[in-house]
Amino acid sequence: MTTHSLTDEQLNMLFDEIPVLAGAPRRVEELSGGLTNRNLKVSTPDGVFVVRCSDTNAEALEIDRDIEFRNSVAAEEAGVGAPVLAYRPDLGILVIGFIEGSTLSRSDFGKPGVIERAAQSCRRLHEGPRFVNDFNMFERQQGYWETVRRNGFKIPPRYLEQAPKIEKIRVALSATPGPTVPCNNDLLAENFVDDGDKLWLIDYEYSGNNDPCFELGNLWCECRLDLDQLELLVTSYFGRPSAAKLARARLQGIVGQYGWTLWGAIQHAVSPLAFDFWEWSQERMDIALSHLNGPDLDRLIGDVLVSD
Repeated sequence: MTTHSLTDEQLNMLFDEIPVLAGAPRRVEELSGGLTNRNLKVSTPDGVFVVRCSDTNAEALEIDRDIEFRNSVAAEEAGVGAPVLAYRPDLGILVIGFIEGSTLSRSDFGKPGVIERAAQSCRRLHEGPRFVNDFNMFERQQGYWETVRRNGFKIPPRYLEQAPKIEKIRVALSATPGPTVPCNNDLLAENFVDDGDKLWLIDYEYSGNNDPCFELGNLWCECRLDLDQLELLVTSYFGRPSAAKLARARLQGIVGQYGWTLWGAIQHAVSPLAFDFWEWSQERMDIALSHLNGPDLDRLIGDVLVSD
């Protein structure tokens, strides 16, 4: 089922099958975002909800909706995820509570206190219940590569040339492993909602237990923070400065951009959305290239191997 193409009448018929939404006058509004799903704000006399309508076939991107649901429940228990109210996998629908607040943008991370609050919300999620699965970008990237190779999808130039450097990073990170924690793994600026008291973390499509430094490094790259802001994020998260953790977050961020490049290439080939996934993919590739071919890659690898 392709939920992006459903009419309002068809959606209303689906909503009638979900008790929390059924049998009441409804006002339905489209929410922005959602490159793999359709997000709707549904208002009824009993409350306001977000309905995440997903294509029931998302294998190409390795999205498991059952995992998303179960991890969303765990994030709710951690106190930073929205309430989970209904799940109908047969309809491709997840219903969560609507959080009254403002969705962040990249520029918001330049405002005083936002980075520290983001670190606090990450820690709260990471200290919450374990997720039901693990997430490792090295493994995910390999899965994406197999999909690309098998289908002959186009990838950005110079992508494969970077594989030896990515392997060098993998070896260094594997030599200094730490405990994994429940991570969102996709903290775009738009996946933070500020209710004035705390920052909520939404969207658990790519969630899984992971190195906390991947969360921080991915946030650094996706929110386009500079290096000083990343250092503040890492220091706020760990409660002290750490050259090793800072290097680890930077390396994990680079790995994230390299892996998400293939995500964009797959979407460019298969997505029905009128969105320039090729430009999105190339942007991640450019960021990865700038760091993989930058002057301090070897220093970062050395720093991550030193305990502090």
